[in-house]
Amino acid sequence: MAVKRETVTFTALNKEIKSGKFRSIYILQGEEPYFIDRLQELIIETALTEDQRDFNLSLFYGNTANVREVISTCRQYPAFSQYKVVVVREAQLISKQPGHKDDLDLFASYAEKPLPSTILVICHKGATLKSKPFTDALKTAKSGVIFDSNKVREGRDLEAMIVNYANSLGCNIDTKATSMLADHIGTDIARLFSELDKLSMLADDKNITPLLIERNIGISKDFNNFELEEALSKRDSVKAFRIVDYFEHNPKNNPTMVSVAMLFSFFSNVLLTATARDKSPEGIMSLVGTRSQWRARKFLDATRMYNTRSLINIITYLRECDTRSKGIASRQDQYALLKELVYKILHA
Repeated sequence: MAVKRETVTFTALNKEIKSGKFRSIYILQGEEPYFIDRLQELIIETALTEDQRDFNLSLFYGNTANVREVISTCRQYPAFSQYKVVVVREAQLISKQPGHKDDLDLFASYAEKPLPSTILVICHKGATLKSKPFTDALKTAKSGVIFDSNKVREGRDLEAMIVNYANSLGCNIDTKATSMLADHIGTDIARLFSELDKLSMLADDKNITPLLIERNIGISKDFNNFELEEALSKRDSVKAFRIVDYFEHNPKNNPTMVSVAMLFSFFSNVLLTATARDKSPEGIMSLVGTRSQWRARKFLDATRMYNTRSLINIITYLRECDTRSKGIASRQDQYALLKELVYKILHA
């Protein structure tokens, strides 16, 4: 019977390492380099003091690494330290040596019985590690963990990650603040986490609020895509056009492509809500994939302002605007297109 692989998240692993609990082997693999780089740096920073690193930190790189030498280093005991840390960076570049199917397979014997005082970190970027003997041995012996560093998608995946990371810092973050960060920073994970780290230190009551973000990151709490969505959901034309005017005068921080994408996601979910059989907040949460009851109620409220035919037309307007903003069949200024889109939505 196959041994089931442990599933871990970045937040959980980050918390575990910071607490000083280490696995013997870490396989950090996948397409998002930030999580891989951050975890291997955190392991080094937490397991070894700066003085201890001269004797107890060994770094190898995939394009020059000899796996047998790496394993030999792993079997050495630490000097004046509890741990020895061995890191293989860019492991995806390890080449097959003559006579071997895959040099990474050689790690299988070590994974069966790793040295307790050694922390081995394999950083495999861009894809999953293909060595079945190695991963099978690791799972069977329960000697380590495999972390999949997946690209974070815009939308609810990104927002969920923001909430989880804020919580891991001991902070709460409300829906509007989450949306402001997702909208303004997007999937630049390094910058996003850096800003959250800063906000967590500035939040005296451990609440990350829109006002705190406005004061320390420079995102307007009143003029952003979240507020534009709110204005359109209530057919508040005055507020909607004020926000678009603000965007036009602050184009660097308010590209129209982001606005159109966010509105497309919002009205798509409103259309799903309008046609749903189960219109309870819980039913809508399940349907659109949100954990926020407040968000589900917002979709429900919007269906009272827009009927199904209007929503279908709005989706069409959004697709047209997206195409024209890319210069296809239109030479209009992007903010003129956004104003036209807002007018069409309000009158749909």
